[in-house]
Amino acid sequence: MKSTINAKDVAKLAGVSQSSVSRVYFEGAKVSEKTRRKVLAAAEELGYRPNEFARSLITNRTKIIGLVMKGVQNPFYPQVLTQFTAAFKKYGYSVLFVHTNNDEIETEDVETLLNYNVAGVVITDATMSLNVAESFRAHHIPLVFFNRKLSSSDFYSVCCNNLNAGRAIAEYLLMQGSANMAYISGNENTSTSLEREKGFSEVLALHNLEYKKHASDYTYGGGYATALDIIEAGELPSAFFVANDIMALGVLDALQKKGVAVPEQVKVIGFDNIEMASWPGYELTTWEQPIEKMVKETVKYLLSEMAGYTGSAQSVEVEGTLIKRKTT
Repeated sequence: MKSTINAKDVAKLAGVSQSSVSRVYFEGAKVSEKTRRKVLAAAEELGYRPNEFARSLITNRTKIIGLVMKGVQNPFYPQVLTQFTAAFKKYGYSVLFVHTNNDEIETEDVETLLNYNVAGVVITDATMSLNVAESFRAHHIPLVFFNRKLSSSDFYSVCCNNLNAGRAIAEYLLMQGSANMAYISGNENTSTSLEREKGFSEVLALHNLEYKKHASDYTYGGGYATALDIIEAGELPSAFFVANDIMALGVLDALQKKGVAVPEQVKVIGFDNIEMASWPGYELTTWEQPIEKMVKETVKYLLSEMAGYTGSAQSVEVEGTLIKRKTT
C-alpha cells in the first residue's frame, strides 16, 4: 500500500472525479449528498486526511486562529491559551501560537500570521499600531484584542470591566478599615493597569483619601522588589492593591521575608485569580477575571466574522468577581 494517500486514490475508490473529492472538503462548494457519502466512506477506508495548507492555497482560508501573546511568564495567559485552544477545537479550528518579544507586535509576527492564511487573530497582552492592524482588515481577517481596551473604536476588543473592578476593590478595602493605601501598577501604558487604577482612585477621592502609586512590570520579581523598596523606605501602607496576581504573590513573599504580618499589619489584593492565588501558602484575595465569558465573547465574534466578514468593531466589557481569602 502507498505510504501517502491522496485525493486521486479516494476518487478512484469512490468512483468519482478528483474534483468531486476536492468539493467535498472545500467549504462552500456544491456537491450532492450521494457523492459526499461515497467520498467520505472511501476516505475513511483509506485513512485519507485532506491537506489543510493545500486547501488554503485554493480557498485562501485555513482552519487556523492566530493567537499572539507576550507574557507567557504570567500564569494568567497560559490559562487563557488553554481555554482558547479548547474553545476553538470544538468548532474544528486549531490555534497558531505566536510569541512576541516586544510590547508592540513586530512586522515578522504579522507576516507569520498572514503567511499561514489564518482565519482570525486574537491579540492578548501586546499592542499593535493601527497601520499594522489595518493589514489584517485589508485581508478581511477578523481581529480581536483580548484583555485590552483600545482608545480607537476601529477594532473589536474584549476585556474585564477594569474600571468597576478598581472601584469595588477600593470600596472593599475602605470597609475593611484601610485608609493608607498603595497601588502597584503593571506596565503603565496598558489599558488594564490604567483603568484599574482609575476606578480605585475615583472611590478614594470621594472619601478625600490619597494613595501612593508604585510602578512595576506585571512580574513576580517586579512585585517582590517593589514591596521590598517600600518596606525598607519605611512607607508600608495599610493595604496594597496590586495590578495582577503574580506581582501580588511577589509582594506577599517580600512581606513575609521582612516579618510583616498579613492581614494584621497590611492587607493585599491582587487581580486575575490565577490558580496559584488559592495555594495554601498564599490564599490571596483577588479580583477574578471571567476568562470563560471573555473567551466565549471572543470566539462568538470571530466565528461570526469568519462566516461573513463585516469588519464591525465594539468594545465588550465583562464583569468580574471579588474572591475573598486570607490576605484581607
